Parts: sequence; C-alpha cells; structure tokens
Amino acid sequence: MTDVRHRIRQRVRADPGIHFNELVRELDLAAGQTQYHVRRLLRSEEIVSEELYGRTHYYTDEYDVWDRRALALLRRETSRDVLIYLIEHESARPSEVADALEIARSTLEWHLSHLVEQDLVEKHYDDRNRVTLHLANPERTGKLLARVRPSVADLLLDRFTRLVDKLLEDAGAEPGDPR
Repeated sequence: MTDVRHRIRQRVRADPGIHFNELVRELDLAAGQTQYHVRRLLRSEEIVSEELYGRTHYYTDEYDVWDRRALALLRRETSRDVLIYLIEHESARPSEVADALEIARSTLEWHLSHLVEQDLVEKHYDDRNRVTLHLANPERTGKLLARVRPSVADLLLDRFTRLVDKLLEDAGAEPGDPR
C-alpha cells in the first residue's frame, strides 16, 4: 500500500464518517490525488463509503449501515445537539428542543426528519396527537457520539444555517421564503 493510501486509511479509521473534502483538507492532498487513492481503497474494500443527504462519508468496515448513517448525522452540529439533548433529557417535545438549542422550529424539523428516517430518533404521539421525541437506541448512539469530531467547515456551515434561520424567523419569514 502506498504512503498516501495508508494516510487516507488511517485518517478514515481515526475519524469515521469523514467526507471527501475534509480528507483533502486534512491530508493536504490534491483532490484528484485523493480521489484516485480513495477509489483504490474502495475497490480493495479497505474502506467503505456511504452517501447520505448530499455527502459521501468514508468508514472502515467495522461499522454497519446503521452506525455509518448515525455517524454521518452526528457530524452535523445541529443533529448532534438534538441527540445530546435527548440523551440528557431522555424525552422532550420538539418545542422544548428548539427553544433549548435556540434554533428555528423548521431547522429542528429538517434535522428531525433525517434522524427519524435513519432510526436514531422516534416520535411518539399521545392521545391529543402531541409529539414527544425519544432516542431509538440511546446506548449505541452515545457510544458513536464519542467517535465524532466534526470539521471546522462542518461547524461553520451548521452555524451559518442556524444564523440565517434565526434572522428569517426574527424578520417574520419562514426559511426558504424570499422576503
């Protein structure tokens, strides 16, 4: 195995769920060079990839599909914050989570839809059709949470999205509304 492939594989092992652009940045490699070696590693099954919500993430083969998707979502600051809140509180209503995290309800719902779709969060409805959020698998989620180190670029993107949503909410517009 070449030194570059070894470095890529080690980076993927150390930071499961890392995405392509982050590999390029962290290893200070050209995009084409990284792409070539990542393809070779994928073909030889030394790493695996999972595409989720517009990003391709890389893992070693020790992670199953649920773990890979959970790790990809845990790399997103808002999704991670929702999961941490639910770990700390066991269950909560969406309005409580949005208020505690100081995010727009629409932002929370966007992240919740992905967390529910990937079986990290469950929505329970009471007899008055009110929603309570619960972690689907708290122990497993907690263990994976310790494995995630989001990149500065990921953090900045999530915080920018939160800021724009907050500004739109303060102006009385819904996110995506061109007012």
